[in-house]
This record gives sequence, C-alpha cells and structure tokens, in this order.
Amino acid sequence: MTTNSDAATRFDPRNRCKLVVLISGSGSNLQSFIDNTETGQLNAEISAVFSNRPNATGLDRASEAHIPTEIVDHTLHKSRDDFDAQLMQRIDQYTPDLVILAGFMRILTPGFVKHFNGRLLNIHPSLLPKYPGLQTHQRAIDAGDHEAGATVHFVTEQLDGGPPIVQAAINIEKDDDAETLANRILTKEHLIYPLAAQWFAEGRLHLEGEFAVLDNEKLPNKGYQFSG
Repeated sequence: MTTNSDAATRFDPRNRCKLVVLISGSGSNLQSFIDNTETGQLNAEISAVFSNRPNATGLDRASEAHIPTEIVDHTLHKSRDDFDAQLMQRIDQYTPDLVILAGFMRILTPGFVKHFNGRLLNIHPSLLPKYPGLQTHQRAIDAGDHEAGATVHFVTEQLDGGPPIVQAAINIEKDDDAETLANRILTKEHLIYPLAAQWFAEGRLHLEGEFAVLDNEKLPNKGYQFSG
C-alpha cells in the first residue's frame, strides 16, 4: 500500500485487500460487500465497520457477520475537523487498503480526503455528473429524464465530483416515484459497488491525478458503463 497520501494508490493483488466500511444507516450496500466477500466474488476482507450514528442498524449486519464495529459519534465532537481527525485515527488502526463509504451521511474534510487519497470510494444515486447532492431520484423525475442510476467514484474534495469508476442506468417508468426509483436503482448499486472494489483488489483500478484508471486505460468522464 502506498503511504504517501499525495500519491495514487495501486494495490498489490498478491495481498488480500483489507476494507473498512463507513455507514450511517441500514447498511444495505454494506450487506452486498459482506455477501460478496463470503462468496469469494470479492477477494477482500472487511476489517471493520464504522458508524457515526450509534443506532445505525447496519452495525447489526456487521455484528452478525462477526465483523468488528466502531462508533465515532459526530455529535460528541465540537467541530467537523475534530470528528474527522478522530475517525481517521481510528480507521488507521486497521491499516485498510480501501475505505468504502456506504451510506455515510457526512461531508468529509479536505484533510480526511487527502489522507485516504486514491483509496476512498463512494457510491452516489445518480448518473454523475448529473444531480450531485440530495434528492437525486426526485430531481431526475422532475427533469423529465428517461433514465437514472448510480455511480461509483473515487472521493475527492469536490462533493460527488471525484472521477467516476462505474455507472449503472435503468429506465424511468411512467409510474415511478422517488421511492420506487430508488429501490430499483439500489439493486444496481449492490452489483456495481463490490465490482469496483474487486477491480481495486485485483490491482486493475487506481486513481491517477484526476482520472480513474482501469487496466491501464483512463476511464471516460462517466466511467465504465455497466450493463449487467
């Protein structure tokens, strides 16, 4: 693992990739990682699951899978910087190769992002660069879009603006509302997020400057288009 936070991290696939997963809620994407590691489709181990909310039900998923859990309650810290500094320190104790944001509802500070540069992934429920931020499904419906989806991307200091790795799209049906659309997109999230992590674990995916690179080729600005 590269220790210089300014350098792109290219994982050595001769090792087993160590993951730390950050959640705030139910942890459905966390469950997809647990399932994929158990079946061997993802050649990685989840070293720990962190939550900023003590009552996050995703912690139960981790415990049931015998994965260590940690709570770093953001309400007990006087500033965002203090919270991120403690979170970073606690994560580092597990020496992760890759940090997965799985419904982690906190905007991370530049220092945190820089520390994990090239080894910090997020999934966003829109076809980035469309609709960064919240209420993505309703925004897509209100705009009259014909399709919506999800994007896995490297995390940078720009909110939902890091280089896309992989996207999955679905058609927006006439009777869709924000909830039904979100539920259908979630099934795609559960496929593409572990897939991106597996590419990293195989040494095929890394961050190079402002680009995601897969198999030594810079990915286009919307990432790989998943059709499964």
